[in-house]
Amino acid sequence: MVRSKTLFVCQNCAATYPKWVGRCDNCGEWNTLVEQVAVSSGKSVVARSGNSGKLLDVQTMRSISSREGATRLQTGFSDLDEVLGGGVLPGSVILIAGQPGIGKSTLLLQVSAYVAHNDAVLYASGEESASQVKLRAIRLGAEKSEQISFASSTSADDIAATIRSGGYKLVVIDSIQTLALDEITSAPGTVSQITNSSNVIIRAAKQSGAAVVLVGHVTKEGSIAGPKVLEHLVDVVLQLEGDRYGGFKIVRAAKNRFGSTNEAAIFEMNEGGLSLVKNPSAALLAERQNTDGSVVLATIEGTRPLLVEIQALVNPTNFGYPKRTASGFDLNRLNLLIAVLERRTKLNLSDKDIYINVVGGLKLNDQAADLAICMAIASAAASRRIDDGIVVFGEVGLGGEIRSVQSADRRVAEAKKLGFTQAIAPKGAAKNTFIKDVSDLRTALIDYLQK
Repeated sequence: MVRSKTLFVCQNCAATYPKWVGRCDNCGEWNTLVEQVAVSSGKSVVARSGNSGKLLDVQTMRSISSREGATRLQTGFSDLDEVLGGGVLPGSVILIAGQPGIGKSTLLLQVSAYVAHNDAVLYASGEESASQVKLRAIRLGAEKSEQISFASSTSADDIAATIRSGGYKLVVIDSIQTLALDEITSAPGTVSQITNSSNVIIRAAKQSGAAVVLVGHVTKEGSIAGPKVLEHLVDVVLQLEGDRYGGFKIVRAAKNRFGSTNEAAIFEMNEGGLSLVKNPSAALLAERQNTDGSVVLATIEGTRPLLVEIQALVNPTNFGYPKRTASGFDLNRLNLLIAVLERRTKLNLSDKDIYINVVGGLKLNDQAADLAICMAIASAAASRRIDDGIVVFGEVGLGGEIRSVQSADRRVAEAKKLGFTQAIAPKGAAKNTFIKDVSDLRTALIDYLQK
């Protein structure tokens, strides 16, 4: 028997190798090579392309009909509509990814139920059976809708044909990693299957004008699983972040062809599914106790100002090497700030274990959190606390200087709304008496850490 020729394809960058190796030389990733059967067309590509093809049917820019005037589909969550740029645009393809159990399927079934009030929706699942989805629909109150159709299929061709039929305004596919094409011999979830299945689905969406939402898996590092080309193919990439066991869930747009990537929608999970948090700042500070190591940070999530509590715990280390742990904050940035504190303020932290926690399960990407982190560590180390009515924000440089940050006026407005009386901020942040500006880290600690 003639043995089929096989290749080993990297699942990260699609590089091919004649035999298995542990590390991909192209992208540097380990253990990403998967064996696949090589598919030969039997004809030379150059020979086929010599006289093939036809003249394109071109249009002028003026004659092209725009879909911008088309009515966007509303999701039922006002903040999620803002993240999407005003709603779901007909003919668009959206990729949403997040950790297992974070609430992707729950959110999309809630959106499907809302859209189904006026338009037909198709929910195609390759991971769950009809009875499993029905149980979730009963919990969310979506089981009585006659406009939601369900299909359990892993065939990309069949789903694409159903989309091209034109009977649906919104199609949810859970998930893209389960789809496969019959012409490709590799297993579902491989680079070739994800890439080609996505292309088939996207072409069907553009032809029919149906909006398609793809659910994507994530790797253990938190990035979207599969080839990077998947993110380039779709119109919108959404990330659902947060703690799967509690706390807030945040939807951000990593890519958006129809709107801004600066918006964020904040949800919380309850028995009836995901619901928007109307006043997240008040919820995050509801159980705060003003002790040493506790500082309130005025941060920005997307374009929304948010007050969040930063907690620090400083203990003498029992070993020769001090431990530094951060929950919701970058550990490398924390080590840098500790070094600045030791060098510029003469605090001795080299023999201390330091723990940082951002309350509510949030993950901070705001450089304005630097000053709050430093003051929380100094407060815990010196057993001194900050007054109740003070919020903090500002970026800390390597010289100990406090640098200006964006959207200072919105941070201050949010603090005033919740009853705070002062803000420790960089010089020139705003011209009002509410802000007590500081120029360097040492001054901030001396002036505002009370006994």
